[in-house]
Amino acid sequence: MTYQLFLFDLDDTLLDFRASEKRSFLHTMHELGLRDSIDALFTQYQAINVDLWKRFEMGTVSKDFLKVERFRKTFALNGIAIDPELASRLYLESLPDTVVLIDGARQVCETLSRIGEVGIITNGVESIQNRRIAASGLSDYISFVATSEACGHAKPDVRFFEYAVNMARAFRKETTIIIGDRLDADILGANRYGIDSCWFNPDSMANTSAAIPTCEAASLHDIVPALNLKQVKLKQA
Repeated sequence: MTYQLFLFDLDDTLLDFRASEKRSFLHTMHELGLRDSIDALFTQYQAINVDLWKRFEMGTVSKDFLKVERFRKTFALNGIAIDPELASRLYLESLPDTVVLIDGARQVCETLSRIGEVGIITNGVESIQNRRIAASGLSDYISFVATSEACGHAKPDVRFFEYAVNMARAFRKETTIIIGDRLDADILGANRYGIDSCWFNPDSMANTSAAIPTCEAASLHDIVPALNLKQVKLKQA
């Protein structure tokens, strides 16, 4: 199979969101005058944030609610009297300044952009994601960015993928592949939409979900040599 359209998840696939998230959170707390027990506070925030994102992807909360609620809930649990809307604004403003690339991101995007078209598919906030991509240095290799905020639906909803592929120069299901780290969003979405997928799995996690990737890669560097052969020949999932 020769792929011509490569749909990349952004966070924790091309960009190290976990590193960026912590840097931005710490910066925000310092800006708000908080200095003590920040690591413990961040751990609580992360758990709350993950739960809210799952609820967003299920369609039970809005993104605007999520952006503020994660701070409101974290502060409430710790008796912190700080405006969560202010915290949310400071945090989102700092994210583009804390971009960290996953090893191999630039090389894989550059190579695949010469083979076909590279698009980004993300459930993140559109203005923030565009600024982060610009800061990452990957913009020259990316043809388009599809966000759930602009679409109105989030991965793994089929309507999101229909929206994304309509942004491509050319689209055929049989020549399109999704590359992402999340089984429940990227790979499941690909399954539902009927296109191939590559599970980016650097931590060698076991797949106990219902999502079935076409193939699996432990490193972004694994993808490039295979595509030089005009086929994806990665370790089978």
